[in-house]
Amino acid sequence: MGSPHAIIIPYPAQGHVIPLLALSHSLVAHGFKITFINSEFNHDRVVASLSKGGDGVEGIHMVSFPDGLAPGEDRNDLRKLTEGFVRVMPRCLEELIERMNTSGGDRVTCVIADGNMGWALEVAQKMGIRSAAFWPASTAVLALFLNIPNLIQDGIIDANGMPERSETFQLSPGMPPWNTSQFSWKCARDLEGERIIFKFITSNNQAMELAKTIICNSFYDLESPSFTLFPNLLPVGPLLTSQQIGKAVGHLWQVDTNCMSWLDEQPANSVIYVAFGSLAVFNQHQFQELALGLELSGHPFLWVVRRNLADGIDDAWLDGFRDRVKGQGKLVGWSPQQQVLAHPSIACFLSHCGWNSTLEGVKNGVPFLCWPYFADQFLNQTYICDVWKTGLSIDPDDRGFVPREQIKEKVDQIFLNEEMKARALMWKDIANRCIKEGGSSHKNFKSFVDSMKE
Repeated sequence: MGSPHAIIIPYPAQGHVIPLLALSHSLVAHGFKITFINSEFNHDRVVASLSKGGDGVEGIHMVSFPDGLAPGEDRNDLRKLTEGFVRVMPRCLEELIERMNTSGGDRVTCVIADGNMGWALEVAQKMGIRSAAFWPASTAVLALFLNIPNLIQDGIIDANGMPERSETFQLSPGMPPWNTSQFSWKCARDLEGERIIFKFITSNNQAMELAKTIICNSFYDLESPSFTLFPNLLPVGPLLTSQQIGKAVGHLWQVDTNCMSWLDEQPANSVIYVAFGSLAVFNQHQFQELALGLELSGHPFLWVVRRNLADGIDDAWLDGFRDRVKGQGKLVGWSPQQQVLAHPSIACFLSHCGWNSTLEGVKNGVPFLCWPYFADQFLNQTYICDVWKTGLSIDPDDRGFVPREQIKEKVDQIFLNEEMKARALMWKDIANRCIKEGGSSHKNFKSFVDSMKE
């Protein structure tokens, strides 16, 4: 028998592509061949960031599927994106597997699908191929999703996922509390969109039952109460590409590595690293206030300013700001975040608290300033501030606005909080033990690999 050959399919968004590519690298190291499927829209961007030539990395073959949207349509509209790919991708996957299995080349032995791409598990079952699901967010979010029938029964939400009233509840003792205004499906732009995403989540839940195994990017100690709800869930995290191949891969944005030499020039534990992932958007007023807050802090800062971080960035204003803070701050379009967070000059991470960023901060022992944008990021903030106690929250006022003075004040508090730094380093130690030989995530990964090779 030849090498096991896995097809891997992430949800077509930055925060999903990165951990599944990290998983792919780990599987290649265990003798797997990987066919990695991106949407056409993301494919070229990922390949460009992976390598200057060729179609990817040794052992990983990159393939693209259409996402069902027209070239100019907005891929940040999650409702449109979801409806589009569910319409066209299942057929593409069937055809790809048929082609691979009849061409006499590498037969597909398993499909590993993002837990948000349940349709791929259905295709695998239809074609008689074993499958596994990979959960890219926290286990607590998966617990929430799988508990939807109980939430409806208990009158917390209606059949469309809409809260019956404003309240906070816990799924089980020790788990972080949920607020009904912050459910992950409330990230659509309108009520109809929220309903569609909710329906998509419930159909994914059913599809996940088809998976032989569900693995997740977390580790036991980080969310132990959630794991007691799901004894068959295997945490294999934190999965970070930089630890396998020495560089971060899977970015949809061109990475600016010049910031690393800038960091080399800064004193240890002095820099505020500021990054809000690939989807968060500020209005122009808030964007400028954030900039002024960073300047006011007096600390060196490295700030990731994507082209679309604000609704219409005022370039003239930004150029003026950049000139003014030249000695203090560096602005980049996108950063090699895992390397940045591992750098000794970093003192804290001002973050939107996406799950990848959260794990990267934990793995590197960096305290957080939390400014969540949507979906599961509010829950991740609860973990950071209330459960692990490794960060502080930025608190918008009733209009959702954060003044520069608050940013300065919170930065000051973090820099002075030695206990928080010590706790962050304790979590770093636990995370690193889990992925080392003999650690819980390392053992889980090995048993996952063996089950996929059977």
